Amino acid sequence: MKYLGRFWRFCLARLRVLDPVLLGCTSLLSLISILTLIGGKDTFGTRNLLMQIGATLVGFVVMVAIAQVDYRFIAKKLSPFLLLGSVGIMLVLLVYGKSEGTNQSWLYFSFLPFGIQPSEFVKTALIVTFGYHLSQAAGHIDRPLTLVGLAVHAGVVVVLILLTGDLGVALIFVGFLLAMLFCAGLSKWYFLGGIVIAAAVLPFVWKGLATYQQQRLLVGFSPEIDPLGYGYQPLLSRDAIMSGGFFGKGLFSGEIYEILPASHTDFIFATACEKMGFFGGFIILCALVVLVLRAMIISRRAQDAVGNYIGVGLSACMMLQTLENIGMCLAMLPVIGITLPFMSYGGSSVLAIYMMVGVLHSIYVHRESPSNPKS
Repeated sequence: MKYLGRFWRFCLARLRVLDPVLLGCTSLLSLISILTLIGGKDTFGTRNLLMQIGATLVGFVVMVAIAQVDYRFIAKKLSPFLLLGSVGIMLVLLVYGKSEGTNQSWLYFSFLPFGIQPSEFVKTALIVTFGYHLSQAAGHIDRPLTLVGLAVHAGVVVVLILLTGDLGVALIFVGFLLAMLFCAGLSKWYFLGGIVIAAAVLPFVWKGLATYQQQRLLVGFSPEIDPLGYGYQPLLSRDAIMSGGFFGKGLFSGEIYEILPASHTDFIFATACEKMGFFGGFIILCALVVLVLRAMIISRRAQDAVGNYIGVGLSACMMLQTLENIGMCLAMLPVIGITLPFMSYGGSSVLAIYMMVGVLHSIYVHRESPSNPKS
């Protein structure tokens, strides 16, 4: 009992140093996700429910562990290994990856009862390594040679993701990379030049997309033009959200989610709204908004540039995923296979997002030092 008491006090001490707002939001979202899966257990299966619970528990432990490590050590000492590991795992994915749908995004191992989606973990790795690279480029970021180095750093990973066919994830990567560059002080003229170049090459990029990718983009903004094809999923999702009313049909009720494809993964927001109504959906949105805003505040209060840039990247990534996922659930944005943070089912998704928040906790925990106290 003595050792058990010591262990309990040790765990409480580790939890007390974490940011309470982040901890509260992530716990609430994970709880709602698990409750949603419990309510749809007959449709989703007990195995998926247990997998989500297990991934959440493991993710929570990993988050707490990462929070205890100084983010500066992770960025400065581990960046080469994180970047090389990211490139290596993406190359392995290109050779041995399996497709689920149209994207070659999964790795399966004989000793594991589940698949792994490497791109989920590469997000955090790239944000950390790119944030450290930006901090090293402070003061001369506008120099062409510096930009070439940054472009190679990020471009290798993004191109490898594009080669797997996962356009949606690649767009999220591009989004948070641009946010990090903007906050690092890159001249606005580069952004304007990029917009001009993007507009010029857009017709060629469009021609290079597969037919299904073109259809998804077109129908994504107006699903009514193909209600029985590419528009079927978002329209059904919207119907599920509307059918929930204000308080929902009940945790163990609802029928639209039963026929909605990916109703426990990419479209779990629609499932939760059908069961818990507008009220439940509002709680989810509030938790996600507070989570992102708190991440921005922690980034702003970081004691150095590397913490600031990493925090910006993590905040932008979670914000973009939330906007895209909710948008496609409301049939307002194209369906590009983006998960909703902490809500969507999936071991890789849950563990990766907990790792992201673990890094944010690390920035919060180590925000003060004797040489540079918090103002």
